[in-house]
Amino acid sequence: MSDNAIATEAAIERSRKAVEPAKPKHIIRTLAGSMRQYKKESLLAPLFVIIESVLEIVIPTIMASLIDEGITGGNMSAITRFGLILLLCSMVSLGSGFLAGKFAAIAAAGFAKNLRRDQFEQVQRFSFTNIDRFSTGSIITRLTTDVTNLQMAYGMMIRMGVRAPIMVVVAWFFSFRISPSISLVFLACVPILAIGLCGLAVLVHPVFERVFHTYDELNNVVDENLQGVRVVKSYNRESFEISKFGRISQRIFKDFIKAERIMSFNSPIMMFCIYGSMILISWLGANQIVASGNNAALGLTTGDLTALVTYAMQILMAMMMLSMIFVMVIISQASAERISQVLQEKSTVSDPEHPVTSVADGSIVFDHVTFRYSDSSEKPVLDDIDLTIRSGMTVGIVGGTGSAKSSLVQLIPRLYDVTSGSLKVGGVDVRDYDLELLRDQVAMVLQKNVLFSGTIAENLRWGNPNATDEEIRHACRLAQADGFIQEFPDKYDTYIEQGGTNVSGGQRQRLCIARALLKKPKILILDDSTSAVDTKTDRLIRAAFHNEIPDTTKIIIAQRVASVQESDMILVMDNGRIMARGTHEELLATCDEYRSIYESQTRNTAEGQRELEQQELERAAALEAAQVKGHEAKSNEREGETR
Repeated sequence: MSDNAIATEAAIERSRKAVEPAKPKHIIRTLAGSMRQYKKESLLAPLFVIIESVLEIVIPTIMASLIDEGITGGNMSAITRFGLILLLCSMVSLGSGFLAGKFAAIAAAGFAKNLRRDQFEQVQRFSFTNIDRFSTGSIITRLTTDVTNLQMAYGMMIRMGVRAPIMVVVAWFFSFRISPSISLVFLACVPILAIGLCGLAVLVHPVFERVFHTYDELNNVVDENLQGVRVVKSYNRESFEISKFGRISQRIFKDFIKAERIMSFNSPIMMFCIYGSMILISWLGANQIVASGNNAALGLTTGDLTALVTYAMQILMAMMMLSMIFVMVIISQASAERISQVLQEKSTVSDPEHPVTSVADGSIVFDHVTFRYSDSSEKPVLDDIDLTIRSGMTVGIVGGTGSAKSSLVQLIPRLYDVTSGSLKVGGVDVRDYDLELLRDQVAMVLQKNVLFSGTIAENLRWGNPNATDEEIRHACRLAQADGFIQEFPDKYDTYIEQGGTNVSGGQRQRLCIARALLKKPKILILDDSTSAVDTKTDRLIRAAFHNEIPDTTKIIIAQRVASVQESDMILVMDNGRIMARGTHEELLATCDEYRSIYESQTRNTAEGQRELEQQELERAAALEAAQVKGHEAKSNEREGETR
């Protein structure tokens, strides 16, 4: 196995361990909360199942009376009477069965719909800390495969799960009335089935748990592959990705084979009980009929034996149903636990009991803030950050990869919560704000710019659903996006493919900046959000910010010093700490790290400019040589004509 595959599996295992196991005693209560408007159907389905089952059990008794009193006794009126009763019972049983199936289907499908919705809504409420505990593939599996398993199990339980016990108990009671000794045959099957099925459950449950975790990994691989399909193709790594997918798929195949091999013993156990019971009932019943001479007063009659055989089949088929339900419950148990993990997960970020409902301004104060992604982390990501940003300031942040620049700004809109210390926006601790209100006042353009399927206008209105067309165009002009949008045939109605794959990286960044500006926030955060645009466009965007939104606090994370050198304050971060702060001139004089970055980029820029100038000179010289050569050719041609 390759190092990449080992690393992937290790990451999945860490993610699996990070999720707190669902509490078994709360699983049923948690899942029951998703029934809601389908409680009526969930109650009506078992009710009609009970009616159907009772009538099916009564029918053999009526049939026995028809045989003994009507057919054997030659009584036509008894045949007519019992025949009509049989027809009526059959019709009611048929109608009850239809209604039971209808309500069970509605209840199961509705329960599954609510489960998907409840999980999705729960994920939307998660903080980044919660999301980090679940992989994308894991959440997809829980919303699809796991919910489907529970839907099937629930549908079986409210039909066959109600029908089977009633059939067993009531049919055994009727058979006991006919012959107590023969009815004891059924009781002998109970311990055999109980021991066999419990043994199978103990063996197969861990296998299904492992299967669903492997499904998570499979979905992660598919998601990663599709997201990075252009990279895969550009590096010609299709065969590697197919091999990785094949290994995981093979593990699922092996686990399912193992589980099915174990569960295959279910059918032989049931068949043994069914055929053994039928042989014993036939033998004991025949002996009693012969001994009594088919006289009901002395023993068993032919009608009684027919009823007993029918009850035997009903009881044993009900046991077979219980066996099927048992298998489905074993499979769905793992799914129920996994779904409950999502529904029981408590967001680490939540609204306070009495939230503040207005943000005074865009001032930001970090008061000795320390942050860890996990309580178990030995080293903090941010360590003792002490920083004050006045409202309306422009703050630049530079630093190497892994210096925690993004982690710092993600605390401002409470994507994460501080571990210790406090963070204030507008003079109020961010944990005291209404969460929705705070995030409405903090617009953030993340490193990974995401556009959704829909038109450009629809994507931009994520920032403000009520934005007018003029407001959208104004935001795009500030973000230097209006120019290229006007070049599209459909302009603002141009359709954006999923992920924004039909626009360039720079265009995608400018659209995301425009979307953030439409929020009209008090704080605007650009997390390396102009890396794909040229320096001229970057300069125009910063100039627009300075002129058009002077009262908005602007925080710009950038790799290029040129993007932040006009900021009111520049932070130089390293290893989770602010190692220097000041204006561009102050840092050039006092910070070796900043000066090194600046000189390196300036030198590269100067060298690049010289290369461009040299190329321009070479092109000019080549053009001049071509022109001279052309003139010489024409002169020679004229001289030839003169001669």
